[in-house]
Amino acid sequence: QLVESGGGLVQPGGSLRLSCAASGFTLDDYAIGWFRQAPGQEREGLVCLNAAGHSTDYADSTLGRFTISKDNAKNTVFLQMNSLKTDDTAVYYCAAEKTRYYCSLRSSRYTHWGQGAQVTISS
Repeated sequence: QLVESGGGLVQPGGSLRLSCAASGFTLDDYAIGWFRQAPGQEREGLVCLNAAGHSTDYADSTLGRFTISKDNAKNTVFLQMNSLKTDDTAVYYCAAEKTRYYCSLRSSRYTHWGQGAQVTISS
């Protein structure tokens, strides 16, 4: 099970940190991806981190603004989001795929999904 937290309402230019806590399995064996979906739009891959924790992939829309990290002791992955824009408003999801050496921004690869966290950027 994956549980996201940390969503909310932030003004443009602000920051948020989302958390994704795993239970029932260890993230040491899983790649993690963060995705988002805005109303009427397809789910978009944002950033991912491989299980080993040293390989990442970022969507162009997130470069320089979003950072993924992992705390193995807490079995939790984080998404730090800075310089937020109104276009970042969406439901954000974390997902896990059991693979050690790579990660993907393709949602079809992931087998475990969180319930989603609403992020709203508005003044």
